[in-house]
Amino acid sequence: MARKTVNIELNRVEGDLEFQVDLEGDRVADARCIGTLFRGFEQLLIGRAPKDALVITPRVCGICGTAHLFTTALALERMNDVPVPAHATIIRNLCLMAENVQSDIRQTFLFFAPDLLNPRYADHALAPALEKAFKPLQGSVVLSALDVSRTLVEIVAIFGGQWPHSTYMIPGGVTRPATVSDIIDCREIVDKAVRWFEKEVVGDSLDNWLSLDTAERFLEWVDEPAHRDTALGLFTRFARDQGLHTYGAGTDQFLSAGAHYDPVEWQAPYGEQRTLLAGGVYDGATHKIEAFRPELITEHVRHSWYRPYPDGRHPFEGETVPDYQPESDRYSWAKAPRYDDRVVETGPLAELLTGGDALIVDLLKKEGANTWLRQFARLRRASVLLDLMRAQLKALSQELNNPHYLAPADGSLDDGDGFGFVQAARGTLGHWVQVRNGEITRYQIVTPTAWNASPKDSAGRHGHWEQSVIGLPLTDIDNPIEISHVVRSHDPCLVCTVHFVGAGKKVRYGV
Repeated sequence: MARKTVNIELNRVEGDLEFQVDLEGDRVADARCIGTLFRGFEQLLIGRAPKDALVITPRVCGICGTAHLFTTALALERMNDVPVPAHATIIRNLCLMAENVQSDIRQTFLFFAPDLLNPRYADHALAPALEKAFKPLQGSVVLSALDVSRTLVEIVAIFGGQWPHSTYMIPGGVTRPATVSDIIDCREIVDKAVRWFEKEVVGDSLDNWLSLDTAERFLEWVDEPAHRDTALGLFTRFARDQGLHTYGAGTDQFLSAGAHYDPVEWQAPYGEQRTLLAGGVYDGATHKIEAFRPELITEHVRHSWYRPYPDGRHPFEGETVPDYQPESDRYSWAKAPRYDDRVVETGPLAELLTGGDALIVDLLKKEGANTWLRQFARLRRASVLLDLMRAQLKALSQELNNPHYLAPADGSLDDGDGFGFVQAARGTLGHWVQVRNGEITRYQIVTPTAWNASPKDSAGRHGHWEQSVIGLPLTDIDNPIEISHVVRSHDPCLVCTVHFVGAGKKVRYGV
């Protein structure tokens, strides 16, 4: 069957990416996810003092700098089991939660929701209500989401002095302790966010919303008058009416390293992850969870523009040496991370599956992974984190007289191997560091988007995003909004351009 070439530009995403698919008839036959920009942060770190990474890695991303800072601190601490007091772990957790909630809110209402106003849906019965709520920079929900998300990151500024790109987490703790005034200010911010979520997003109390534990209960609840016209109600009723719960699955393996460290259990010597939301690999076919084992992570470069090596390498054996080969079958600056040789999805959906959210687990069992569920899980996670933030603030109030920093022993950062993981806004983030004679000799970063948006690996297995669109039928190839829904449901941290490649015709569309 003849193939057509169509280019689709996706705005409202972070970073630089092209997405290239082959179309046969009205169906996607193949896909290539292309990272178009080499940044080389790992190379920048080689030869530097270990603490330099605390300043450099938060610059990896303007959205999740807190996540990178946290992960760097964990990796340096793990090198020689530098102890961290509970006081510091709670502050770190609060700041990461604030960053993730603001990202979940903005991604949903500023990046994903505008596609619900696509011209294809202009005659839908919900179109006027969707426009009133989600019209870019004018909709009622959009404007209130901007306000509350901006306020949330003030929590990071309270403890870190600024957001983004702050450097207040250091090996052994944080740079200053919390005060009573800090806790009062943070409580006010969290309470404001909870009130907004209850009024605008769910139309119910946070406790009632979080108590929903089955697909049946949720679908009855969302159709009740108090909930059907809220932001979640409009999104759910419209998205499911358009079938977003029937496509965009991708892999059925879901990875989370565990979210937010237990301030009591996370103590040196560091072994398994001790987190408030459990990690692991959730198998979407058997619905069983495997323990998370960092030693099973590898990175492949067979289809990436890096100096070739066979199969996959663990990050402690990895390298990031650019080798641009535009005329070869390599097509991305992204590597292909694999877990135990498996393609995995990471993000809020994976985080809530391994964390045991009963509603998300039941929805997955009933309908499988899909575009709507992935975006729905992002809003669900925001509410879970708001609830956890309240608990963390209460715990922090009990730590005010305890140390926020324990000075590392002399020489503890001079030699060693360390690694750290956090659940960033888009999923599992890992850093690996090796230090010899006071200098970094190797630094490897595996980002959430690398897991989701990887190219093919050494065995020819497509990455998760690629899998999630292969086989997808398009209603209108001149307005392929289905691909936009699928890609944006992953909260891509790259500017996406989607290409349809084939014989002859090349057209470019903006959606």
